[in-house]
Amino acid sequence: MGFDGEVWQVRSGDEPVGGILIDEADFPWLSGRFTPGPGYDAVRDLFARELALLERDYDEVWEAWEAAYDEIRRRVSLSSPDGPVAEFLLHIEGDRAWFRWSDEPFEE
Repeated sequence: MGFDGEVWQVRSGDEPVGGILIDEADFPWLSGRFTPGPGYDAVRDLFARELALLERDYDEVWEAWEAAYDEIRRRVSLSSPDGPVAEFLLHIEGDRAWFRWSDEPFEE
């Protein structure tokens, strides 16, 4: 799969949150350089909170992480060069982003 060099878009409604220039593919995860857009400031703290929870003891914070990530999913969308994806798990830290996606909703 030739993902290197693709630019994936993160949006909040019609506002660009940022772009991800893919430079590494370890399927199902893709990662790359994140360039923030005008909408990033409105969601930056959500991504920081999600990562902080992810780094803690999973059993203790699962519900809090899930609530934080639900808010991210409610506020942003992810699009490949071919268009929006149905489901994704996205992390952003500084100038790096990594994610996995599916054209179909993830199984519960």
